[in-house]
Amino acid sequence: MTKARLRMGMVGGGPGSFIGPVHRIAAELDREIELVAGAFSSDAARSRQAGESYRIDPARAYPDLAAMLREEAAREDGIDFVAVTTPNFHHLSAVKAALAAGIPVICDKPATATLAEAEEMAALVAAAGLPFALTYTYSGYPLVREARARVAAGALGAIRKVVVEYPQGWLAAEAEGKQAEWRVDPARAGAGGCIADIGVHAFQLAEFVTGLRVTRIFSDLGAVVPGRVLDDDCQILLRFENGARGALLASQIAVGERNGLSLRIYGEKGGLCWRQESPNELRLHHLDGRTELVQAGDPGLGHDAVAASRTPGGHPEGYLEAFANLYRDFARMLRGEPGALVPGMAEGLRGMHLIDLAVRASRDDLGWVQFPA
Repeated sequence: MTKARLRMGMVGGGPGSFIGPVHRIAAELDREIELVAGAFSSDAARSRQAGESYRIDPARAYPDLAAMLREEAAREDGIDFVAVTTPNFHHLSAVKAALAAGIPVICDKPATATLAEAEEMAALVAAAGLPFALTYTYSGYPLVREARARVAAGALGAIRKVVVEYPQGWLAAEAEGKQAEWRVDPARAGAGGCIADIGVHAFQLAEFVTGLRVTRIFSDLGAVVPGRVLDDDCQILLRFENGARGALLASQIAVGERNGLSLRIYGEKGGLCWRQESPNELRLHHLDGRTELVQAGDPGLGHDAVAASRTPGGHPEGYLEAFANLYRDFARMLRGEPGALVPGMAEGLRGMHLIDLAVRASRDDLGWVQFPA
């Protein structure tokens, strides 16, 4: 029997948005979800314009979130969940309104603009008891999930060192355009710049794959571009719960870099390397000197990687498919099915603790600081 499609309402994603169309494509890729409504902009005309571009019923392109929740609740075919794709400072209010209306939420990362907001959101999510997820995209890649499974199975032995890097160069000069301007504005982005935009991705990836939690950090953040208030370059030393050492390097002023997220993990028996710009390859290094190349679609992949794959080997899958895996996992959550690996509020709260701690420790020269349990 064919399952009925889940109906999605979107907040944000108006004209000029990068992430809104990504959410829509990812959500609809597996034909389990359909975008049917949205409050795409705080400007009613722009919301209607976005609705036209998404090809939804014009009557369901609403002027604001309150109108969408009210009108959709009155429909027999109303929305099943809300996707929040706005800048950070809108996240809490949107999630709060949706949960109060009894609607599950999938939200863009980081969770909120501030740690205090994240703590409030965590309490709201816990009290509501509704499905909630955050789109830490890179945990959706098949070979990231394969790496996670192999680490958990002991393929590397006890983990000794973790290095996660995320260099970009697109903010190496003065910020121009909608996507750049809000990210360097504390009023809209929050206390962190680069650390909040991409540093939390690197942090979540390291914890997701290793299965280890960071317990201490030593942070050095900088605003390199003259006149910039928020950090655009980050170096953070990490200490994990098992004693392993690590490093997180994130930068948006690295000229020539595009989206160079990479993860290297070294254990007592071997190491691994995965790079987002070559996502269909995972390299495993063995203690005897051999290097094993694991590729997407290989017959020996584990359950989680196979479940996250759509094409045979040699047919590359990438960012949109990884994003779609999170939406497919979220659909499982909504239907009460097992097997979802989509990140939730716990990861969101840890990401916000990272931003808060890293900013304060770097600003006040605090040295090593304890990460909350």
